[in-house]
Amino acid sequence: MARVVVDVMLKPEILDPQGRAVQGALGRLGLTGVADVRQGKQFIITMDGDVAGERLEQLHALAAELLSNPVIENYVLRVEADA
Repeated sequence: MARVVVDVMLKPEILDPQGRAVQGALGRLGLTGVADVRQGKQFIITMDGDVAGERLEQLHALAAELLSNPVIENYVLRVEADA
């Protein structure tokens, strides 16, 4: 078994209104020193067998085309073995 984790975040140059809202709420709740908050999403895909070669390439293609919007988002994909 392998676990594939795909983290998707807005590109740095894209405004993040949800992150700004959370940043404001943190200040109102008494947490000081928060310089910035960015929100994102995470996909965890558990797969049978090894994730390498063509299968890994296919996962990268799916992350780029389905799980993220390449115009406004970046993604990071990592494989965690023995999930």
